[in-house]
Amino acid sequence: MRKQDFDFALPESLIAQVPLPERSASRLLVAGIAAQSIRDRSIRDLPELLAPGDLLVVNDTRVWPARLHGRKASGGQVELLLERLIDSSTGLFHLRVSKKPKAGDALLVDDAVLTVLERREALFVLRLEEGDLPSLLERHGHVPLPPYVTRADDASDRERYQTVFAQQAGSAAAPTAGLHFDASLLDALAARGVERTAITLHVGAGTFQNLRDDELDKIVLHREWLHVPQSAVDAVAACKARGGRVIAVGTTATRALETAAQSGALATCSGDTQLFIRPGFGFRVIDGLLTNFHLPQSSLLMLVSAFAGREFVLTAYAHAVAQRYRFFSYGDASLWLP
Repeated sequence: MRKQDFDFALPESLIAQVPLPERSASRLLVAGIAAQSIRDRSIRDLPELLAPGDLLVVNDTRVWPARLHGRKASGGQVELLLERLIDSSTGLFHLRVSKKPKAGDALLVDDAVLTVLERREALFVLRLEEGDLPSLLERHGHVPLPPYVTRADDASDRERYQTVFAQQAGSAAAPTAGLHFDASLLDALAARGVERTAITLHVGAGTFQNLRDDELDKIVLHREWLHVPQSAVDAVAACKARGGRVIAVGTTATRALETAAQSGALATCSGDTQLFIRPGFGFRVIDGLLTNFHLPQSSLLMLVSAFAGREFVLTAYAHAVAQRYRFFSYGDASLWLP
C-alpha cells in the first residue's frame, strides 16, 4: 500500500482553529464497522453508546509549554521545540532556524543559555547551563499548537490544549481524543458503569511530520516513550473477563496498549515504541476506538484504517466532510465500534 491510498479532500475551512467553549459540546461520528453504519451524534451521547462493564483507556500525559523563542549569539532568530527531556537540564529539541548550529554553539532564550551538544538526525541535544528545563518552559514556553493551527497560542490554550486526565508531563502535543471529556461527562460515564484506566504515552512532535516514504513497507515511524502500568493490565484483564469492551481513547492509547501486547499477552511496559499500526495489523487488546479526525496520508489515519478498514474509513471521512464536522486537534470526534 502507498500513502496516496489514504488521501482525501478536506476544505481548509473545516480545520478547527479554536476549541469549542465546552469540551463535551463536540459532535461525534459513530461508525459501526460490521454493519458499515454511520450515525451523527454528540460526545455527550457517549454514556448511552457504551455499555456497563466497558473500559475506557486514557492517556494521562501532560503537554509541556514546549515551544521557546530565542536567538543565536549572532542575533539570528531561532525557535526551539522540546521533543524529549533527557535529564533536568538536557533535552532533545527540534530547531527552526535559518542555519543549523554546530556543537558548542550557544542559543539564548531571554537570559538563559543553551549549549548545542550534538545533532541526532533531525534533532539537537541542548544543555541549559543554569537551572532546569521544566522551569525555563514554565517561565518562557508557549503551548506547542499543531502546525495546521495558524494562529499564535494564547493564555486559554494552556488549559484547553490539555486533557482533564493530564498528570505526567512530557508531551509535545496533546492526546486530542481526551480533550472532549469534562467532569460532567465523566460522571455520566461512571453512573453508566463504564470504567476507566490510564496509560502514559508522551506524544512527540513527529506525529505531525509528513511520512517520508511513499510505500508503507519502507516507513519507519518516530519514537515515543510509553508506560503501561500493572493497574492498566489488570483493568483490561478484568474487562475482558466480564465480557466488556476495551475502548482506547485515542491513537496514543491504542499504540501503547498494542505495543505492550506484542509478545502475545498484554504486560507492563516502559520505554520507546516505533510501532507502525497499518492495514494488516492484528489487534490484540482494543475492541473500540474513540479518536479525532486525522490528516490525509498520516500514520494516524492508517491506524484507524487498520482497525476499521480503509474503504469504510474514507467513506466515513467523506461523510464527515459533507456534514461539516470540525477536523484535527481542536475538532470533533469519531467512535469506531465493532
